[in-house]
Amino acid sequence: MSKKGFYIFYILLAVLLIITNITTFIIANTVSVALPNGKVIVSREEYQLLKEYHKLFDIEKILKNRYVDEVQGSVLVEGAMKGMTNSLGDPYTVYMNKKEFSDFMTQTTGSYGGIGIVVAVDKDDHIVVVSPIKNTPGERAGIKSGDIIVEVNGKKVSGKNLEEAVSMMRGPQGTQVTITIMRDGKTFTKTIIREIIKLETVYDEMLPDKIGYIKITMFDQSTYKDFKAALDRLKSQGIKGLIIDLRDNPGGLLEECVNIGNLLLPKGVIVTTKGRADNQEYYSKGPGLGLPLAVLVNKGSASASEILAGAIKDRKVGVLVGTTTFGKGLVQSIADFGDGTGLKYTIARYYTPDGTNIQGKGIDPNYVVELPKDYTLKDTPDLKEDTQLIKAYEIVKSEIK
Repeated sequence: MSKKGFYIFYILLAVLLIITNITTFIIANTVSVALPNGKVIVSREEYQLLKEYHKLFDIEKILKNRYVDEVQGSVLVEGAMKGMTNSLGDPYTVYMNKKEFSDFMTQTTGSYGGIGIVVAVDKDDHIVVVSPIKNTPGERAGIKSGDIIVEVNGKKVSGKNLEEAVSMMRGPQGTQVTITIMRDGKTFTKTIIREIIKLETVYDEMLPDKIGYIKITMFDQSTYKDFKAALDRLKSQGIKGLIIDLRDNPGGLLEECVNIGNLLLPKGVIVTTKGRADNQEYYSKGPGLGLPLAVLVNKGSASASEILAGAIKDRKVGVLVGTTTFGKGLVQSIADFGDGTGLKYTIARYYTPDGTNIQGKGIDPNYVVELPKDYTLKDTPDLKEDTQLIKAYEIVKSEIK
């Protein structure tokens, strides 16, 4: 054989070896191959998963075949997924079945049947009312921010079964739900008729001396649009200052909050989120409101409300009036599995422009003002008895040029 022939032979041999190695690698790492003896070759990744989860499969097999009562496999699988999220000890990270996921998504997009209260979990694992939603059965029944829900329809509830408790309080219009509440160390029970909860999140009014007032009850998909319309309406009437009322606002969608911040703040940071898979800084493009600004807050102001209030305070474009906020400094994301189920999970912590994470601490206002004892916030601005609003009004009025 000539030198050229040997050269071509070795090239072909090398190519054949490369192809063989690539094929072997693909088979060993990406596919399962059935052998004549019934055994199966699996990828390294699949093998590691089998080693890690084999006990889970063993438990499922034992329970399906030997548990005293017949068990549906789907029930065991759902329980395993819920258990996985519960193991984190984070009440805001939860796997949701079809009903739970549908209820959750409805709350941020439209209306739902329920009593109209927003709840969270405190450091002692209690289910705490962040705030009742305006003009809902919960508000009319006298439920207040800070109330602890200990039972729903006779079943004890806590932060460990938050989503179950929320699901139990929701239901068709006209049906009843009974909740047991603890307030100031005393417990009492209320039976409430569910209604369709319509989420109207923005209310505006012109106060004397051309001071505008905008109340935001929560941040859903229409809040930014409605807030901008309200602000434009007040500007067209010649406002000289603005009061934003975030009291009893439990939060909602981060994007809506950031968009409103962009209307109010000069160019710069609104909020920063930090997590393993989510690190972002949200900026205002400016120029900002350019008017005297005061923001009303209380212990019912949480999450997105605290992001907006914290940005306004840290950037010194306005002052906070009222009492310390709730203290929820976590950001949740949603995974939609496409079959009607979903996962809500904490993806990051958020930090105010000064770098503060307020989880479990809340934000202290610039001016601490308590409401009169037994005073209940009105649906419309009250400049006679609402001491927090009166203080904010005086501050804004004093800064008008």
